[in-house]
Amino acid sequence: MGNVTRDIELRATPKGTSVADIGLACNRVRMGDDGQKIEEVTFVDVTLWGRQAEVAAQYLGKGKPVFIEGRLQMDTWTDKETGKQRSRLKVVGEGMQLLGSPGGGGGNNQGGQGGGDYNQGGGQPSAPMQQAPQDQQSQGGSPASNMPNFQDEGDDIPF
Repeated sequence: MGNVTRDIELRATPKGTSVADIGLACNRVRMGDDGQKIEEVTFVDVTLWGRQAEVAAQYLGKGKPVFIEGRLQMDTWTDKETGKQRSRLKVVGEGMQLLGSPGGGGGNNQGGQGGGDYNQGGGQPSAPMQQAPQDQQSQGGSPASNMPNFQDEGDDIPF
């Protein structure tokens, strides 16, 4: 999970498959030995294929938050200038969830949904996030207010 570091450029393979390479900045905040907050940033390269790449190019841009699941892949090549072997570890995206609010501080989803979960197989949303009814939003309600009220029965959760 992180923020997109640059605008996404969509390209296609010779067979017509869409491909997008994106950069993510993943932030971690921790406390130092002296009690000061230390923010660490890790930059991750991600490759998306097919419909996922198209959705990313349409809805994501620099600074937008996104959650991507995938597998690690090591790319190796010979540097043309130095002749040395080079390598980099990247993520090949297999699942993507757009984060943020529509038209707000991230995940500019123009379709009115708060986000969607897109998988490689066809790219259809498998579990779109639900949005509260319009009248409830205008009264300050939240989707959490629709949640059933579960009482604590004293059972311990086994994890």
